[in-house]
Amino acid sequence: MNEKKRVLFISGELISGDLPYVIQKEGCDVKLFIEDKKQKECLDGFVEKTHDWKKELAWVGKEGLIIFDDVGYGKIQDKLRKEGYLVVGGSGDGDLLESDRIYGQDTLKSIGVIDDSFVTNDFTILSALEFVKKNRGKWVIKQNDHNTALNYVGNIEDGSDVIGMLENYKNNFGDSHSVSLQRKVDGVEIAIGRFFNGKDWFGPSVINFEHKHLCNDDVGPLGGETGTLMWYEKNENNKLFQRTLAKLKPQLQKSGYKGYIDVNCIVNGDKVYPLEITSRFGSSTIETQIEIQTSPWFDFLFALAKGENYAVRYKEEYAVTVALTVPPFPYRTTDKKLLHGGVSIFFKKEMSQVEFSHIRFEGVSKKQVGEKDMYFTAGHLGYVLYVTGSDKSIEKAREKVYKIINNIIIPKAFYRTDIGLRFIRKDEKLLKGWEWI
Repeated sequence: MNEKKRVLFISGELISGDLPYVIQKEGCDVKLFIEDKKQKECLDGFVEKTHDWKKELAWVGKEGLIIFDDVGYGKIQDKLRKEGYLVVGGSGDGDLLESDRIYGQDTLKSIGVIDDSFVTNDFTILSALEFVKKNRGKWVIKQNDHNTALNYVGNIEDGSDVIGMLENYKNNFGDSHSVSLQRKVDGVEIAIGRFFNGKDWFGPSVINFEHKHLCNDDVGPLGGETGTLMWYEKNENNKLFQRTLAKLKPQLQKSGYKGYIDVNCIVNGDKVYPLEITSRFGSSTIETQIEIQTSPWFDFLFALAKGENYAVRYKEEYAVTVALTVPPFPYRTTDKKLLHGGVSIFFKKEMSQVEFSHIRFEGVSKKQVGEKDMYFTAGHLGYVLYVTGSDKSIEKAREKVYKIINNIIIPKAFYRTDIGLRFIRKDEKLLKGWEWI
């Protein structure tokens, strides 16, 4: 009997959800390391954990696969690849494209992606405040890390609401946080992503629509992501891809980038305004990809790590994902009164194996009670699980997702009920008229 394929999964805060569990169910031997101490109980009972991933290098060896799911590990990945390990995740330069917004935006400017009228800068809170006072207008505030607590999209022409928010941040945080400012433009928000194998693009492009606001109709504070609409685009001449990601190819080749990369944009007419680069697995992008991609994930990522080609199989359908969250989402806190771990998750009725396969766990632990598996909320971020579905029509994909959600009871949970509707009601017509899709 052949020995199981070994996969060492290194995660910052489990941003790739249950991808380790998906790969384990394909028959692989998986060990998972989660660096964030408050997230370590996530996926307990699903996959084997390790407390020191470096000690597992001998176990995974140079014939196994190492996966990093977050930025911050790029230089480590570069070093491991030089030592002969097979690694998926990104690269040192890839880290900078996302984490250093100035570097990322300057890179996009240098390759002719960003329009000259689109401005972005890196500021302290105080310097951002002074800048907006001198340059009145609608601005978008973005915090320069994974935390989104300081993010805000301006709505008043003279920038007074942005000034008010920055004044509030100054009073609460002083000058301790780094933020970026982007000029707000009107249009449709759309993202284009794709895997890269160190030499070339790998698999089809991924067109996706993020839903970042907490409430329906894009109302409320910005969270990480509350849901996603996606499809795979096989047309290499797709305008959005050619105008954005395709131009990054020489830079990705130079750094030996191996992983997923995504550019989120605003488009209107014939102009594209890149908002940010995501140089890692996305959430809930990866959950939606798991729904739509039918090729085994180990085979896919193993070929990517080796720099080979791979004929990926996928559904030519729309895929929808909805995040089910609990407090303190969309914020982060150390206040134990606001944390929500260890709460039982219930199901109104027993689901079929097919229905259950559309639930993607993240902030969840599993324990066997008698002969029955019991599920509990875990971690401190508030992301509990995602429900995914796909179909030839967005409406039917949505129906499948919300039918499953209706069977799940998570005390204090909340979620959006309109994922995909913005595209149906407005965005599709605009994007087709502008020939972006």
